[in-house]
Amino acid sequence: MKPLLIIGVLSCLVACNNGPEPVADPNAPKPMGYSIINTFPHDTSSYTQGLLFYKGEMYEGTGNYGFSKLMKMDWKTGKPTQQISLDSKFFGEGVTILNDTVYQLTYKEKVVFAYTLKDLKKVKEFPVEIEGWGLTNDGKHLIATNGGSDLYFYDPSTFKLVKTQTVNESSTAAYNLNELEYVNGFIYANQYESPYILKIDPNSGQVLAKADVSSTWDRIKKMYPTIHSNDLVPNGLAYDSVSKKMYMTGKKWPELYEVQFSQ
Repeated sequence: MKPLLIIGVLSCLVACNNGPEPVADPNAPKPMGYSIINTFPHDTSSYTQGLLFYKGEMYEGTGNYGFSKLMKMDWKTGKPTQQISLDSKFFGEGVTILNDTVYQLTYKEKVVFAYTLKDLKKVKEFPVEIEGWGLTNDGKHLIATNGGSDLYFYDPSTFKLVKTQTVNESSTAAYNLNELEYVNGFIYANQYESPYILKIDPNSGQVLAKADVSSTWDRIKKMYPTIHSNDLVPNGLAYDSVSKKMYMTGKKWPELYEVQFSQ
């Protein structure tokens, strides 16, 4: 019986040394799977900064100095049906449409453009204190990112800051929040230079779910091995409230995808 006693004591010592089992973080985002439903062409010259649907029509904003545009797209062919070019001193960023007005951020120029929906005619410019990255709206506020961990809520008529909401993944501030899409009370965000799409509760700032699109991004990088991966990052999320379908693409990607997320 003594050898058994010794083994039992040793087992107890090993278990005690290992300490208590780690407690799962209740705020950790759930994994969010995705499926590609359909594939459509996308212009590989488009350095996609903003993507959206409005009343069943797709719009896209692109970046880079001298190449920035705002376009209404035939998303089934990947061709613009209407477009304007920004002055070469502006680097276009996120776009959104609220109450038939198109808004487009600029990168470091700290100005926001407002256009008419019908003819994409610029009718106003607003100063903004942040570096512009992503832009969406919740039907009341314009919501922007500056590449950090915060969501900035603006009054659309004045572009005055209403509030700031920090986004947290588990108990840590998120980072590199980029292109945004507001969908049924949640915000989906590309995380710049990463394969992740975050599903965010805009009221609490908590990341609820997280999709990893590495497999799609890797496929694109293999198609263009000579292009720097930073020029091929996933960036572009659009929800068509008419068809209830979600789309994603990336900077200079040759394809636009209709996708379905699991969360």
